Amino acid sequence: MTATESDELKTREKRYLPRAGTLRLYSGLVLMAFLLLHLINHSLGLISLDALEWGRSIFTSIWRDTLGTIVLLLAAVIHLLLVFAKLLAHRSYRRIPPKEILQIVMGLAIPPLLIGHFIGTRAAHEALGIHDSYAYVLYSIWVSEPLLGLLQAIGTVVAWLHGCLGLHFWLRLKPWYERAFPYLYSTALILPVLALTGFVNSANEMEVLLQNPIWKQAFFESINAPSGAQEWYLNVRDTGYKILIGLLILLLLSRVFWVIHFKRRKLIEITYPDGNKIQAAPGTSVLEVSQLGGIPHAAVCGGRGRCSTCRVRIISGEGTLAPPSDRELAVLKRVGAAEGTRLACQINPIADLSVAPLLPAKASPSQSFSRPGYLQGQEKNIAILFADLRSFTKFSEHKLPYDVVFVINQYFRHMGEAIEKSGGHLDKFIGDGVMALFGLEDNPEEAAKKALAAAEAMARELAIMNKNLKSDLGEPLRIGIGVHMGSVIVGEMGYGKATSITAIGDAVNTSSRLEAMNKEYGSQLIFSDRVAKAAGFDGTSQTEEVMVRGRNEPLAIHIIENAADLSAPSSEAKAS
Repeated sequence: MTATESDELKTREKRYLPRAGTLRLYSGLVLMAFLLLHLINHSLGLISLDALEWGRSIFTSIWRDTLGTIVLLLAAVIHLLLVFAKLLAHRSYRRIPPKEILQIVMGLAIPPLLIGHFIGTRAAHEALGIHDSYAYVLYSIWVSEPLLGLLQAIGTVVAWLHGCLGLHFWLRLKPWYERAFPYLYSTALILPVLALTGFVNSANEMEVLLQNPIWKQAFFESINAPSGAQEWYLNVRDTGYKILIGLLILLLLSRVFWVIHFKRRKLIEITYPDGNKIQAAPGTSVLEVSQLGGIPHAAVCGGRGRCSTCRVRIISGEGTLAPPSDRELAVLKRVGAAEGTRLACQINPIADLSVAPLLPAKASPSQSFSRPGYLQGQEKNIAILFADLRSFTKFSEHKLPYDVVFVINQYFRHMGEAIEKSGGHLDKFIGDGVMALFGLEDNPEEAAKKALAAAEAMARELAIMNKNLKSDLGEPLRIGIGVHMGSVIVGEMGYGKATSITAIGDAVNTSSRLEAMNKEYGSQLIFSDRVAKAAGFDGTSQTEEVMVRGRNEPLAIHIIENAADLSAPSSEAKAS
């Protein structure tokens, strides 16, 4: 076998082997399913102790079956080992998002809180043959040792919150999650409340039953606890605590190892667009470097390589990076990332690098979904429509602010609906003006047709608005519309909440100036001959060749007095 064939075989084997993150996720889902059924079982305590025992019979038929036991045991071992290995390998806990710190702390708290419950139930059942019924559990942690009941209640809530956070970090990258979130959140709150109240209700019932000597004697006989069971429990529990303390010490020692390891290695330098330069040990991911250096950097999934929000453009040093893995390529392809884009959490530079984060630090999960390529910045041939109200400043001078806001909002609503129903993208409102783009996902011919259709619809909507608000306006509102098309740069531009899809280029300026020319001609719509030809316009219009500021050559235009008549048949068509 040649070296190339060997490498290809290793690549194929690696592709089919499950990743640590995938194993951690699915093992966590199994444990969450176990906990979910456990809480539902607890909730039956609101009915009676008998209902609680009936639910337990179903619960144990699933999880104490041979297959269920193997699946649960493997899930617990795999999840604990992989999580612990991840914590050991984590080079720094600084700058980890607070939600993830909370999840880590709760995860570390689960074993010491619940180890006693596990030893006293499943382990005691398997090792000593104890019948760990719910009555036995309630007696042990409510009647005999109330402190254990408090610890188990806390442990149950901590485990549930830990699992819910894990599910949230995973599901928030799914497009449907935002719609389902209110229902899932309500369920996550209600279920532990029902479980704990069911637990307390059945415990109170247990106390009443223990007052009956006959029931009490039968209960103790049913437990089947051998002599020395209590001593066995304490010894095993203490051994478990010692193991947990040892693991915690190992975790603390890993911090010392990484500090020493970093100091012995030659540092590399990551340069950011604002001139900041952060030094770090070779092999540290760019996302970790940003976090260590206090550079705001988006990472919705917490650096797990799922969301793509940490993506960066490599400015220099790309040749020193290892090629992207299949996983990284899949994520970049999903969001339509441009060439030269990498995930900051997946690249581990060994030499100096210069990068530029592509998303704001507070990027939302929606920005990790598949998005059109033009959002990254593309040159496209589109149609641009500008519209502006005439003499609206004069109108607003004689009206109360409330009336002005009411009228302008009605105008924006009518114009916005006309644009969107015609297939356009509402770019922005500028004062009392409107800018719209046509052709972001259409060919130029369709873009031109839709732009003219929108102009006609806007004129009709304005007429409806003038009729409905006649008593409020005094005189009808008038509008000027300009439409031109050409090659422009389209992309998502802006800052923070002011970011939106827009276009820049000569065609944008020209369409704005065509709109302003309506004042000279006393018209409502002016569009360029380029738009007319692309749309196949054959209606009646006044045609002119005009010089437009910013252009060296005259531009042929079509002038329409009333845009509502745009699609009306020409006089020649009527005569025929």
